[in-house]
Amino acid sequence: MSEWALVYRDFDPGQEGLREALCTLGNGYFATRGAAPEAAADDYHYPGTYVAGLFNRLETEMAGRVIENEDMVNVPNWLPLRFRMDGGDWVDLRAVEVLDYEQRLELRAGVLVRSFVFVEEGRRTRVAQRRFVGMDDPHVAGLETTFLAENWSGALEVRSELDGTVTNSGVSRYRQLANQHLTLQDAGAIDDESVYLVVETNQSLVRVAEACRTRVWAEDGPGSVERRLVEEGARVGHHLALEMSEGEAVTVEKVVALYTSRDKAISDAALAARNRVVGLAGFEDLLQGHVLAWDQLWRRFCLEVEAAEEDVMILNLHVFHLLQTVSKHTIDLDVGVPARGLHGEAYRGHIFWDELFIFPFLNLHFPDITRSLLQYRFRRLPAAREAARRQGLPGALYPWQSGSDGREESQTVHLNPHSGNWPPDHSYLQHHINIAVAYNVWQYYEGTGDVEFLACCGTEMLVEIARLWAGLASYRRDLDRYEIRGVMGPDEYHDAYPDAEEPGLNNNAYTNVMVVWALQRAAEALELTPEFRRQELWEKLGLAHEELEHWSEISTKMLIPFHDGVISQFEGYADLKEFDWLGYTERYGDIMRLDRILEAEGDTPNRYKLSKQADVLMLFYLLSATELEELLTRLGYEWDPELIPRTIDYYRRRTSHGSTLSRIVHSWVLARSDREKSWEFFRQALLSDVTDIQGGTTPEGIHLGAMAGTVDLVQRGYTGLETRRDTLILDPALPDEFGKLRFDIHYRRRWVTVEVGDRRLSVTNRPGPGDPIKVGIGDDVIEVPSGVTKVVEL
Repeated sequence: MSEWALVYRDFDPGQEGLREALCTLGNGYFATRGAAPEAAADDYHYPGTYVAGLFNRLETEMAGRVIENEDMVNVPNWLPLRFRMDGGDWVDLRAVEVLDYEQRLELRAGVLVRSFVFVEEGRRTRVAQRRFVGMDDPHVAGLETTFLAENWSGALEVRSELDGTVTNSGVSRYRQLANQHLTLQDAGAIDDESVYLVVETNQSLVRVAEACRTRVWAEDGPGSVERRLVEEGARVGHHLALEMSEGEAVTVEKVVALYTSRDKAISDAALAARNRVVGLAGFEDLLQGHVLAWDQLWRRFCLEVEAAEEDVMILNLHVFHLLQTVSKHTIDLDVGVPARGLHGEAYRGHIFWDELFIFPFLNLHFPDITRSLLQYRFRRLPAAREAARRQGLPGALYPWQSGSDGREESQTVHLNPHSGNWPPDHSYLQHHINIAVAYNVWQYYEGTGDVEFLACCGTEMLVEIARLWAGLASYRRDLDRYEIRGVMGPDEYHDAYPDAEEPGLNNNAYTNVMVVWALQRAAEALELTPEFRRQELWEKLGLAHEELEHWSEISTKMLIPFHDGVISQFEGYADLKEFDWLGYTERYGDIMRLDRILEAEGDTPNRYKLSKQADVLMLFYLLSATELEELLTRLGYEWDPELIPRTIDYYRRRTSHGSTLSRIVHSWVLARSDREKSWEFFRQALLSDVTDIQGGTTPEGIHLGAMAGTVDLVQRGYTGLETRRDTLILDPALPDEFGKLRFDIHYRRRWVTVEVGDRRLSVTNRPGPGDPIKVGIGDDVIEVPSGVTKVVEL
């Protein structure tokens, strides 16, 4: 095993879906799953290529009603490279004898390497492949395949194609829904070596153009080949006939250009793709630029940690997949962060609250990416305002699921695979997505000091989110408190009270506490915004001092429910039944998705004290103990230092971890009080996608929030790193399983190196212009000037 390679040393058809997701290659503009180039979509394989932010909307009539879905579109497959000997069947590794097989994802270089030896009718052939999706040039990809006839001579046929017949069929439970998003516009030859394909999405009307050039090389130069153009509807390519000699190798090189009609600096996507592909350098030259780009990225993002080799490799894998979903090429795009990356079709490519677990890591390495992704939310502020207006609310109501234009993409029903039923889906009530947007804006500011972003975008979003919460908060005279009714918290197992006719819960503690936090940040952002721009915002938004005074009143009188010495998940939680965890574990084994199990039994999680994932505990994930104490004290609640450990223990025993994000939060909140259990949760989170811990979800797309959350746990959780009040705060508590930890962060326009190990903390303010940075360690705040290293004994 290597810290820089994910390696599979066998061919296992049943594992192909998982491996295809984990071996996806991308560059922030587009990504392609790690499917075998000779494979077509079936029960084992699913080639998929996805362009960031490219959606299309379709309607399906089901059970007498029309269901509308917007999907991240599976665009034409550029990979197809099939081969056969002497006019036989196209080779399928499931139908031949495979003597040797290795698939290696080279993380440092961003290259997928595949090699195998197979025997068909006594002929032994060795195949070696390399593949990349350009991190240097986001419109370029390449595939190199070398064939070696080990014990035979004769004809080898190769078919290199672009396939526009693809559909969105990568998630079995969606297959009853309309999935044909593409219509053929044009296809044909460019020259003797190159072909092109143009399709258009049938609702959003985005053109996607791909062009590929296929060349053949022998060991001593260009290879001899008979070439025939193949045009079969939305499939276009070349059929190549090669003469193989025993012991000699032949290489087929395929390079691809991909453009869409949304791209900048082009007049036409088809013209751009055609012109680009004919001028492309060879595979090896393109690969060199790609490898250099990855090397530069790793200098920014690498966490150097002394730990078990497998753990380090998976951490590198998680950073790798994050950077394939969002990279420097994302900065100029209008895109958010799909919860499942650009790696599959689960959640239809929609954007949820997972950014909350992703942005903190990005903020401290490449904040320009975060700023761009926050612009996705700012551009959809008008849609959020309209959503609030339709509900009779002020401000802006961001959707739980977001796609192309910012409307709510959550379904009203969803399929339970356990029962085959379509129960109602109330997840649109997770208005805490607005807390996540506000938190991400503020964390970006804290890490960068980017007042310009607050002035142009951030403050306006914070104000409109504050207005929403002030509109949702209602005064409860009997308690002299404000409350928020009819919402859902992060725990998706609870969407209503038992036997209630209407969905929604009252006074979800996470929501109420974080609303207080958000109201304060909105007011603070207004103060930080330069006076000239602040006056413009007051005029544009029609702000009044009475409105800010109302926010202040709410933030001192918000209702927070408690029971049995802990924070209640929501008002009325204490009245629910305890759940038979042991009985259900014995009966079902895996009970992570108790909602599906109970629904199939005619029951509902709404009756029980159980959680799918961290809910109340999110407070301890987002806020330090000091911040939480300040908030609760401001609200007039007596602070008890034991409240946090009691609450953690209470909900830890009542959580099924049906979300991959749950273990991230539990590991974080236990990092100092129960290091052994924290490490257990960390390891489970680390392995969740690599081992497909949820039993079939990873093949549909990786869980990007959980991946980013693990590396952020290492970077911030185990170092106690916070960016708060113009100070970089550090309070390391590395797990016993770690030795030294070193990383570079970009904090307030300065590069800072942090090293922890051997009971020492070292902070280096790398040379450069600017003021010293303030670093908080324990009760002390020290200044670290440019070019200076401060060392503290722990």
